[in-house]
Amino acid sequence: MNADELPPVTELLATAVAALGGAERSGQVQMAEAVAHAFATGEHLAVQAGTGTGKSLAYLIPAIARAVTDETPVVVSTATIALQRQLVDRDLPRLVDALAGSLPHRPRFALLKGRRNYLCLNKIHNGSGDDNADAPQEELFGPVATTALGRDVARLTEWASSTETGDRDELTPGVPDRSWSQVSVSARECLGVARCPYGTDCFSERARGEAGRADIVVTNHALLAIDAIADASVLPEHRFLVVDEAHELVDRVTSVATGELTPAPLGVATRRVARLVRPELAQRMEAAAATFSSAIHDAQPGRFDHLDEELATYLTALRDAASAARGDIDPAPRDPKAAATRNEAIAALTEIADTAARVLDSFVPAIPDRTDVVWLDHEEIRGAAAGMRPVLRVAPLSVAGLMRTRIFADATAVLTSATLTVGGSFDAMAGAWGLRDGPPWQGLDVGSPFEHAKSGILYIAAHLPPPGRDGAGSPELLDEITGLMQAAGGRTLGLFSSMRAAKAAAEAVRTRVDTPILCQGDDGTAALVQRFAAEPETSLFGTLSLWQGVDVPGPSLSLVLIDRIPFPRPDDPLLTARQRAVAAKGGNGFMTVAAAHAALLLAQGAGRLLRRADDRGVVAVLDSRMATARYGGYLRASLPPFWTTTDHERVEQALRRLCTGPAD
Repeated sequence: MNADELPPVTELLATAVAALGGAERSGQVQMAEAVAHAFATGEHLAVQAGTGTGKSLAYLIPAIARAVTDETPVVVSTATIALQRQLVDRDLPRLVDALAGSLPHRPRFALLKGRRNYLCLNKIHNGSGDDNADAPQEELFGPVATTALGRDVARLTEWASSTETGDRDELTPGVPDRSWSQVSVSARECLGVARCPYGTDCFSERARGEAGRADIVVTNHALLAIDAIADASVLPEHRFLVVDEAHELVDRVTSVATGELTPAPLGVATRRVARLVRPELAQRMEAAAATFSSAIHDAQPGRFDHLDEELATYLTALRDAASAARGDIDPAPRDPKAAATRNEAIAALTEIADTAARVLDSFVPAIPDRTDVVWLDHEEIRGAAAGMRPVLRVAPLSVAGLMRTRIFADATAVLTSATLTVGGSFDAMAGAWGLRDGPPWQGLDVGSPFEHAKSGILYIAAHLPPPGRDGAGSPELLDEITGLMQAAGGRTLGLFSSMRAAKAAAEAVRTRVDTPILCQGDDGTAALVQRFAAEPETSLFGTLSLWQGVDVPGPSLSLVLIDRIPFPRPDDPLLTARQRAVAAKGGNGFMTVAAAHAALLLAQGAGRLLRRADDRGVVAVLDSRMATARYGGYLRASLPPFWTTTDHERVEQALRRLCTGPAD
């Protein structure tokens, strides 16, 4: 059977929807037709599909149709584990059953993740020769931590004999990253199928083999980025790609393309190298790591517009020491345990040398257009080893060129999300993806099944003073939050610009209202969201992960509070560098970068309100600039078309009517 003999995509969709007991939506049909057209013509497609559209079916059905007739896999990439699992465990099996009579054969599907997500049998049975290398030095002498690590490794070793997949996400309960690192390897550390004594049983290779035989391969944005950046292919060869949650793609690619140098991994590498190279080279590596670590510990955090001579000297010494040590390691040890130790050491040294060289190359005068941004962070460490951790980072100024040439050049891509338009246009996202002024593409907004103007109110507190620079809540802001929450009877998701602001507001408002307030950090985020959903009068305050990760339909969420427009921090080194680059070319850096960033986050936050057709409520933006600033209209145009007002009394009355009616 070829593509011409298959029923049309719209017919397949109707068959699937009927079998699954749902109802077709016009936006879903429109999207399915557009996806099929994109696959047929090779023209990239960006689709904005609001919550409730049923976009998973709208792209999976054309993807399956294309895969089974062209006998070429379609890769589906998403940002979250939850959606990956939903696709593989629920959506695809049900869809394949529903379409059984309409397809030439039963489509196969597989889930593929990065190698680090799977148990390494060689590391479990042979170890790396340095079982404590990955443990921070201060924890090596803590008996409680060591015992916990040992218990975790023992449990993982036992699990290895019973698991079918070796996939970390199937381990319940989970283990900390430090414990998992004792039984897993990166792609660079892997011995390879031919040399590994457990190559034929390797969980990662087995997953790759299943993906190679599948019609639909479900993966994540990080692995998609690694596949684009790495010299060797990680994903099966493919001509069609679907990117769900596409608003997160640029950040995930940027994250994968970012290199960093920090004292703890340098210490791990130094300890790994000590028994593998000549003493003088081990001492040289130890000295270079120590002097560099000391230098960044004492340096001021922030972006580097130039590299001072002292730090350049330390970076050069680190690069050269890592390269020399790497070259001195036995290239072909016979013992599998020795080979694993060697590969881990070489991988660590390669990353150190490459990152140091990349930082140094960023400041070479002969390179007029810098493509990398370098900055120093001092990050807070919590727990027993509390303190500040210095991290030197280097990241691409833009990943648009990388994405254009390595992701979109050889595969027709469909990029979809509930929030892709910024200021009412796809241009900002297309530019960030590298599609603008590049390969042909189309943007399509299929709308939403919700009647936003009848279901929700956008309230802008125009009477409040502009928020202060310190992020602290003013008395007027706290009064506003209190009044709205009392009118709503709790039922509030508070989205704040910082954890400090969320905690301060929660502490202050708890003394003013009679309903419970949870705050991010009180417990695990998943547990907090679960309790928030189960207890209608309970409210939840938090920061970034809640802006995008909360799906709570029904009366538990009737009010979304946004304390301020979520512009990036003025000292964010990467985004400020991107603003300056736009301005240097005559563009408006603030609107192109900062306002676009804020608009996407606002749309994500506002999208928490309506999750099903009968939801009702208010999105309250407590930042008067949304009404008074020139960019306010641009930001409002990025939000769903709620009925909009600045009338505080009217909003409180609406909340009281809503939350004292039948929904209670």
